[in-house]
Amino acid sequence: MKAERVIAYIDGFNLYFGLKDKKWSCYYWLNLKLLCHSFTNKPGRPQRLLLVKYFTSRITGPPDKKKRQSTYLEALNTIEEIQLFCGIYQPTPFVCKKCGHKNEEPEEKMTDVQLATALVSDAYQNNYDTAFVVSGDRDLVPAIEIIKSKPLYKRAVVIFPPMRTNADLMGVASAYLHITEAELKKSLLPFEITKPGGYVLRRPMEWQ
Repeated sequence: MKAERVIAYIDGFNLYFGLKDKKWSCYYWLNLKLLCHSFTNKPGRPQRLLLVKYFTSRITGPPDKKKRQSTYLEALNTIEEIQLFCGIYQPTPFVCKKCGHKNEEPEEKMTDVQLATALVSDAYQNNYDTAFVVSGDRDLVPAIEIIKSKPLYKRAVVIFPPMRTNADLMGVASAYLHITEAELKKSLLPFEITKPGGYVLRRPMEWQ
């Protein structure tokens, strides 16, 4: 039986906040290729993971969190099969419900749109047979409906991060799974990663 071609599409913020809500910061240092590979080759369905596309936005502060994220993104960049796609943060006005004070806070933009666009574009280019969609965001339902319908007929496996689930995504997916702690434990990056130039990236102490 010919192996299905798989591309994984990861909603970085949905995954991060799922782990955060579960209080699993020890799993932030994830090898996303290993994580996605753990969902391939279910009985009777040989698969080949071609790429992992990771969608996120670079945070603007505070400095310690910004540094940890940058270190992690550098670590992911050392893995050939992982591609990074970054959205933006833009100031969004808000009013405090308690005191009425007006202020601005950074809000992540474009990540879900980039993911949905890549999902559909790759389907039309026939780059995969099955898409792994790692997210619990129902905004991705229309894109999944497109890739499953005529003339594309692609499979979409939704993989829910911890503390994330959505009935609409379940309803439209070809199949759905949940990320477990056992899979996370087996999918961590090495404590130290040496880049080609000799610079050593180290897992942040706060993530241990």
